[in-house]
Amino acid sequence: MTNNDILKKLRIALELKDTDMIEILKLADFKISKTELNALFRHPDHRNYKECGDQVLRRFLNGLIIRNRGPRDRKKILIHKKSPAQGGAF
Repeated sequence: MTNNDILKKLRIALELKDTDMIEILKLADFKISKTELNALFRHPDHRNYKECGDQVLRRFLNGLIIRNRGPRDRKKILIHKKSPAQGGAF
């Protein structure tokens, strides 16, 4: 399964339009035009087909996370570890 196939399946499963996908990629600081996006969904034999790289898929997934969960606030992420003296394990 290629990155193009994964992107297509996510688009269908989440019922996303081209504009939605462009906005999701924009959330992950990745700009793409509607023409470039449509090239990812073409048949591999089509002359305007473009292979979806790992970076595009990764940015799309990161954009989905931001869209659904909100932006990541690094200050709120705290790692709590109990010391062995408190009876906790690492």
